[in-house]
Amino acid sequence: MEIIKIGMADLGVAKSPDRLRTTGLGSCVGVVLYDSVHKVAGMAHVMLPESSLGKGGEIAIGKYADTAIPRLIQEMKLAGATTSNLVAKLAGGAQMFAFLGKSDTMRIGPRNVEACKQALKQAQIKVIAEDTGGNCGRTIEFDSSTGILQIRTVNQGVKEV
Repeated sequence: MEIIKIGMADLGVAKSPDRLRTTGLGSCVGVVLYDSVHKVAGMAHVMLPESSLGKGGEIAIGKYADTAIPRLIQEMKLAGATTSNLVAKLAGGAQMFAFLGKSDTMRIGPRNVEACKQALKQAQIKVIAEDTGGNCGRTIEFDSSTGILQIRTVNQGVKEV
């Protein structure tokens, strides 16, 4: 069994029995897609809601919800997953800095969660579990053989969804 580390603005795919892990999910969202029939899992560490927020030039596909999720689906299909089998689990999207007030541009965490859900809806992938919002960072690890997403937070310990 190998643990495949997914960095910020990155994505990756694993097959059973390997695991996917990402750390440092504050306002970022960890998107996990899973095909339980073929035991293929994918994870993206999404930092921002839309690629239109990019500053010109070439964009990092894994950085934005609207580009990371379609690419992740594509990579999973290449690894043997079937799109109709895919389900999603989400974690992250915290509002890390309460003092920023109500400005929508500063609500990156909630906007990231909404953008991920929108991209999944467009791809007709159902979100079956989520641990989003709040104000604490998360580390997540997904087991491609069991379909269990383990979420670790400083304040709330470990939970599985």
